Amino acid sequence: MDNNTNNQPQDNENKNKMPKNQILIILLAAFVTMFVAGMMRSYMADKSLKEIGYDQFVQQVEAGEIEAVTVKNTQINIQYKEDSDQFNPAFQYYTVPLERDYKLADRLLDKGVEIKRERQDTGAMLESILGLVLPFVFIVIFMNFMMKRMGGVGKSNAKVYMQKETGVTFADVAGQDEAKESLVELVDFLHHPGKYTHIGAKLPKGALLVGPPGTGKTLLAKAVAGEAQVPFYFLSGSDFMELYVGVGASRVRSLFKQAQQTAPCIIFIDEIDSIGRSRGGYGGSDTEQQQTLNQMLSEMDGMDSSKGLLILAATNRPEVLDPALLRPGRFDRRIIVDKPDLKGRVDILKVHGKNVSMDDTVDFEAIALATSGAVGSDLANMINEAAILAVKNGRNAVCQKDLFEAVEVVLVGKEKKDRVLSAEERRIVSYHEVGHALVSALQKDAEPVQKITIVPRTMGALGYVMHVPEEEKYLNSKKELYAMLVGCLAGRAAEELVFDTVTTGAANDIQQATRIARAMVTQYGMSDKFGLMGLATQEDQYLTGRMVMNCGDATAAGVDDEVMRILKETYNEAKRLLGENREVMDQIAEFLIEKETITGKEFMEIFRRCKGIPEPEKELTPAEKLEAETCAEQATLESGETKAPEAPQSKPVNEQNQ
Repeated sequence: MDNNTNNQPQDNENKNKMPKNQILIILLAAFVTMFVAGMMRSYMADKSLKEIGYDQFVQQVEAGEIEAVTVKNTQINIQYKEDSDQFNPAFQYYTVPLERDYKLADRLLDKGVEIKRERQDTGAMLESILGLVLPFVFIVIFMNFMMKRMGGVGKSNAKVYMQKETGVTFADVAGQDEAKESLVELVDFLHHPGKYTHIGAKLPKGALLVGPPGTGKTLLAKAVAGEAQVPFYFLSGSDFMELYVGVGASRVRSLFKQAQQTAPCIIFIDEIDSIGRSRGGYGGSDTEQQQTLNQMLSEMDGMDSSKGLLILAATNRPEVLDPALLRPGRFDRRIIVDKPDLKGRVDILKVHGKNVSMDDTVDFEAIALATSGAVGSDLANMINEAAILAVKNGRNAVCQKDLFEAVEVVLVGKEKKDRVLSAEERRIVSYHEVGHALVSALQKDAEPVQKITIVPRTMGALGYVMHVPEEEKYLNSKKELYAMLVGCLAGRAAEELVFDTVTTGAANDIQQATRIARAMVTQYGMSDKFGLMGLATQEDQYLTGRMVMNCGDATAAGVDDEVMRILKETYNEAKRLLGENREVMDQIAEFLIEKETITGKEFMEIFRRCKGIPEPEKELTPAEKLEAETCAEQATLESGETKAPEAPQSKPVNEQNQ
């Protein structure tokens, strides 16, 4: 569809209005210029010359008081003699208007007055002309600019993208199958409205995309436009807001009028919460927002969905939107674009990695397991970081090591090589991290260890332990949460056991443990003291996830006591486990101090050796199994052994009949 054709009547109308506006600007600029020039001329004349009458000038000539005159085009400048009564040092020159007097020259010559003739040269004329023209041009340009600005206020400033300009289809979106399915129906409705209207179905007026930042809401909207191949109006909610009250409402009217001319089309409003907040106060800064919202509600009510006009919007804060905006008939569908699951993360990694050279060691499923909770933008960043690391290390393709290192870069930052820890601090950090890892290995419900390092990172970590779950879980039992608490506090417990003191390195661990313990008490009903009572509600679900207590002060104090009891109990359990395995902790810590970074495999080898646990049998990969079977068959053929064919077994009568 050609937008230029649709907008042609409006362009012609603007062209017709242009001459009137220009004439008005030119006339107004000329008036201002002449007024300013006249004011300046009178001001300069008063300051430099004193004017007298012509009759008085003739009398002074006859009296011999004038020494010289300068005749100009329209006036005469007078210079008095110093002994004259008219001489005034404050005024070197007097001026008199030049009149038609034929005897003036004779009178001046008879009295010995020096006559000078001053003609305006080209430079002076040019200077005089420029003194009028330049201000005039400047005023015209300035007023034209202001008129355009005033004319643009209230007009829609939406960016229009066509399908070839978005360059995004549903094939470029992964990990959001449910959201894509809902949007595919809308695209099919735009392409084939007849099969829906035949049974009385109507196109939804609007769809609201809700989810955390980075999950691909804007990408999905562009994919809808790319698949539908219709005009796509892209705006941010803040584009409607302006300093002047009423501008936002005018822009909404302009946008819907333009969209109706190009229907079928899609309007996408990103961050709609900036204009769609619930109406509460009156006056002040909320007036412009409320008027804009009221106009949008009115336009959506009067919108004819049969023409194929669809509104998409995205937000991270659906709880702050006005209920009138969310009712059926306006935003009919709420599409949740949440964080992807394991399969979704694998698909996202494949989409972003299809244009990146990968070697045979790459296992996207292992990376997806290590990035639980990551969104699409995080995974895309990890792929890009891995490609940069591969080039930095002189490789032509990305390997699994590059991907795991990219995961660490995104999560905890780059290695801070210029930060050198003292020997004592290295021992403290080493025992702290080994405490976390050892407790994870000793507990049945803990996640396995992938890596242990004491190399400082740019995000502030002096060391860390990477855990990779064997499978993705959506529920956590009470035992698993207790195991998490014991693992979080194990670093502090190791410091106290070995060094008989504690450091500030456990600050983040304590925050995480407190958050888990408080959630167990207030949200999950896992406290014997409060039972199944819900004591907190979550605000900003897709942003901060902040919890707000909805109980009395006495109950809140009881919650603090219960959280403190749980933390103390799990801390004592961590100290008990580490105390019973002190020798294992010492050996692993010494190995970590020497190597600085060890893998989970090396950690478990030392752990099993110290505990006397036999190594598990190595599971062969499919390629290794195939190779082993091939070698066995070849050995059998070379030995000349033949295998007697097995006699066919007779089936039971009832099975043969079947």
